[in-house]
Amino acid sequence: MAEVTVSDLAKSVGASEERLLTQMKEAGLKHKSADELVSDEEKQVLLDYLKNLHGAAPRDTKKITLKRKKVETLKTGATTGKKTVSVEVRKKRTYVKRSDEEIKAQAEAEKEAERLREEAPKTTSSDKAVDDAEQRRIAAMEARRKAEEAEKREAEEAKKRASEAKTKAPEKDPVKEVVDAEVDAEAAAVAAEKTRSASPKSANKKTVEEPEKEVDGPVSKKKAGRGRAKVKSEHDSKDWRKHSHRPQDFALHEDEEFEAEERARERAAEVAKIRAKNKHTFNKPTVTQIYEVELPETITVGELAQKMAVKGGELVKQLMKMGEMVTVNQSIDQDTASLLVEEMGHKPVLVSGTELEDKLVEEVKSSAGGNEVDRAPIVTVMGHVDHGKTSLLDYIRKSQVASGEAGGITQHIGAYSVTTDHGKITFLDTPGHAAFTAMRARGANCTDIVILVVAADDGVMPQTEEAVRHAKAAGVPIIVAVNKMDKEGADPDRVKNELSQHDVIPEDWGGDVQFIPVSAHTGDGIKDLLEAISLQAELLELKAPSDGPATGVVVESRMEKGRGAVCTTLVQSGTLRKGDILLAGDSFGRVRAMTDETGAQVTEAGPSVPVEILGLDAAPDAGDEFLVVSDERKAREVADFRRDKERQSRQERQHKLNLESMFASMGEGQEKKILSVVLKSDVRGSAEAIQAALLDLGNDEVGVNIVSTGVGGINESDMNLAMTTDSIVLGFNVRADSGARKLAEKENIEIRYYSIIYQLIDEVKQALSGMLDPDMKEEIVGIAEVRDVFRSPKFGAIAGCMVIEGSVHRNKPIRVLRDNVVVYEGELESLRRFKDDVNEVRNNMECGIGVKDYTDVQPGDQIEVFDIVKVERTL
Repeated sequence: MAEVTVSDLAKSVGASEERLLTQMKEAGLKHKSADELVSDEEKQVLLDYLKNLHGAAPRDTKKITLKRKKVETLKTGATTGKKTVSVEVRKKRTYVKRSDEEIKAQAEAEKEAERLREEAPKTTSSDKAVDDAEQRRIAAMEARRKAEEAEKREAEEAKKRASEAKTKAPEKDPVKEVVDAEVDAEAAAVAAEKTRSASPKSANKKTVEEPEKEVDGPVSKKKAGRGRAKVKSEHDSKDWRKHSHRPQDFALHEDEEFEAEERARERAAEVAKIRAKNKHTFNKPTVTQIYEVELPETITVGELAQKMAVKGGELVKQLMKMGEMVTVNQSIDQDTASLLVEEMGHKPVLVSGTELEDKLVEEVKSSAGGNEVDRAPIVTVMGHVDHGKTSLLDYIRKSQVASGEAGGITQHIGAYSVTTDHGKITFLDTPGHAAFTAMRARGANCTDIVILVVAADDGVMPQTEEAVRHAKAAGVPIIVAVNKMDKEGADPDRVKNELSQHDVIPEDWGGDVQFIPVSAHTGDGIKDLLEAISLQAELLELKAPSDGPATGVVVESRMEKGRGAVCTTLVQSGTLRKGDILLAGDSFGRVRAMTDETGAQVTEAGPSVPVEILGLDAAPDAGDEFLVVSDERKAREVADFRRDKERQSRQERQHKLNLESMFASMGEGQEKKILSVVLKSDVRGSAEAIQAALLDLGNDEVGVNIVSTGVGGINESDMNLAMTTDSIVLGFNVRADSGARKLAEKENIEIRYYSIIYQLIDEVKQALSGMLDPDMKEEIVGIAEVRDVFRSPKFGAIAGCMVIEGSVHRNKPIRVLRDNVVVYEGELESLRRFKDDVNEVRNNMECGIGVKDYTDVQPGDQIEVFDIVKVERTL
């Protein structure tokens, strides 16, 4: 490049003249005006200064690669027409600068080769050519070695200068940023890529002294002189003006191997870019991550592991250390999960698992409003079995309910609305049998007043005491009806004395409990009882909102063929109407029909009104609360959530029961015998009572496993389940259909029908007793005293004995006692009376006894004959 002025140089690099003069002054140049000329050497000085300024060491240009591209157009002829094809020809020429050491080494090698040629003896032309080639090869290798050493030294020096310049570099001048682009462009143009060492071929190439003319067309290797090509002098003169190096210092290469290596490097660079792009950018965390883990009421181990970003196996190990034998798919409770999260170093956040239903209940309560109106009192009749509860209610209702109950006892909870002279009263009749504890508890929880019926001739019984406890736990006032006053032997004072021991003090004794003597048969005292109920209701001031969605409790439910789920409900607030969407426990549906206790159709029911409804998808559990919702989708979601929750809790109970029975059997060394039962009942309440009573039966050796409970008739599905689990089928007030009966006969499955609950419980108890292992008891049959010992060649020692107690039998086990200590236990070998073999010798008779495998019988010993008797056990 020719000399240019400072102003032209500033325009070419895109910088201002003042900034360029400042940089030239800092580089040590003496230019002060924009008209002064700048030579190539001064440009190189300025370039080295700028490189040092930006932390890059000045690099000596060793190789320059020039690329040329030529596009030509070819015309081809065809039958369909002419076609034009564009042909692009790319050429690449590389100029390599020779170092002084390399030039000197090549010159010395040529001189040495010349000297050797002169000193060598004359040989044939072929031998001389071989020797010359060998000498040239050796010289080229030596030159290449020296060149490599020189390049290494230069690279180390350049690296050292770069580090020093980086440490000593002044602060970056923001004015100089414009020149950086030009500097980078020039550095890329003179890329200092190190070439491979000179080969023997390149070692013999001549230095280009002057540019040669370019040859049109392809150049063969023979004409090009092994990689040499002719270059257009005019082109070279234009290109090489830009650099401070002369063309004579470079060797020109156009080698096919070199181009192949270049292409391979380009492909490797592209592959490296793709790999770098696909490489993941995850960095291992250097700080322990502490998570806030939300814990519902129940959560599986796998879900908890995902929330804490750990493997499930780690949590299983921790739980095993805590004494919990669970798997990844099993659920744990909130407390256990909280302890586990704290053990793992995270923060537990306890959340309610019933958010969905809580939100729905809040919506229903917020929508409920309106003025509160007086409502009828809800009265529950409680007491011991056969004390006349249902008979008393029948007289009030003028009906005959008791005559329709099996066995003369109430086995269902009933709800009735009665109109009296003192207004409407809703009665709940509860069973008095011991198995119906849950029913009585539900009756006490959803009632306003409890009528405790006590027979005047029987006094306080266990279920009477239980009813008192339920009423006191619910905080409900009690009215005592002393029934059967028409019988001889009725003693109301006895009832007062016995109830006073349970803190039920009569009014005439200074207490607050009304005692009303009544008779369910003659009707004496019934009006006084109704007046007492009305008085107590007025004191309670019972009110409830009549507008808004209805809420209440399910008193009883059952499945009827052709009608589906039938539920007896008691409305506590709001108004229940036909067509409302009802959610009760894990059941939901639209109310299709409503009937009162007499079977008459009604369209709505207000507070304290019991009604039977149809339309639910399944029979809910007795005691479940119900509410009316506006959105069927929300009702379905809540019902599904409750079903899933109940299923999980049932699985947890089953798993816990299995583990407990397994560990118990391991500790005792014997397996517990289980009686599997499939139970079907007419109503939910009875099924619940029977299930609770059956589970209370049994001991450590035997027990009852309720495989399935349901409401409705026995069908084929129940029989298949019983066949799979080897169970018996119990039906309470239900029967099996024809398909179930055929399957039971075919598979020999036992079906038992019951209509009275205590008969069912007694027979199951007998079955469990039969499964108990009998006790083995020893009974002493007789004792013989040894008076003398005789020797027999055939039997050995024979004991001459006198039977002093009982009888001695030949085929029973014996013990030999010496000084009341057992010295041998075995059996008799022979029993003789004189010379005859006998099977039995009675009291006060002499006999000869031969003890099998025992010869140390002595006078004074006693031979005790005993028997093992099996004694049957009962629960």
